Amino acid sequence: MPDTLLPLTTSLNVESILFPASVKPPGTSNILFLAGAGVRGLEINGNFVKFTGIGIYLEDKAIPSLSVKWKGKTAEELIDSVEFFRDIVTGPFEKFTQVTMILPLTGKQYSEKVSEMCILGWKEQGTYTDADATTLDKFLEVFKDENFPSGSSICFTTSAVGSLTISFSKDGMIPETANVVLENEKLGQAVIESVIGKHGVSPAAKQSLASRLSDVIKQYNEKAGDASVEASKNDL
Repeated sequence: MPDTLLPLTTSLNVESILFPASVKPPGTSNILFLAGAGVRGLEINGNFVKFTGIGIYLEDKAIPSLSVKWKGKTAEELIDSVEFFRDIVTGPFEKFTQVTMILPLTGKQYSEKVSEMCILGWKEQGTYTDADATTLDKFLEVFKDENFPSGSSICFTTSAVGSLTISFSKDGMIPETANVVLENEKLGQAVIESVIGKHGVSPAAKQSLASRLSDVIKQYNEKAGDASVEASKNDL
């Protein structure tokens, strides 16, 4: 049975933001595949205002990991499952989140919103600690003097062992170096959860992930089945 799956070969375009099929982000030597992407916006005075496009990338080993529990599930079943997205957030594989600006945003505005969502989630789980508050202070400090014009990106690489690599790009390209690395597993997970979790800011990204990962998990299991049949033939 195969233990990895080649990255998806399709890119996605979100409001003229191109998210490539695969990337090699700062903080890892691995190439990650595009699991899904979508817009983040808010209803303001009856109009849906789009602020950012968000791409979520995963390490290949995410597919066999997720397949154990979610094989055979349709995209419709996955989109309605809080547990499915939680398994992506907490899974033992690398993740990369690229947030690209449609409208300009200050670092202060962005980091304060993410911090609020982190605190909300941790308090809901009963896990918010003084150490978390200290880490969030460091997180806010990284962003306080930054400004992000349209087309620029904030990039987060979440390692499988807990570190969060933060990097900035003014031209929307994937940066080669990190701005800072924070050693806090909960924060690394919370950044992704703020996008695709129970209170996630991008239902469109969640829909994209559910659709694409449902297909990829199916392909993985078909490939695994073919490999098992071939192995059985060789044993005859």
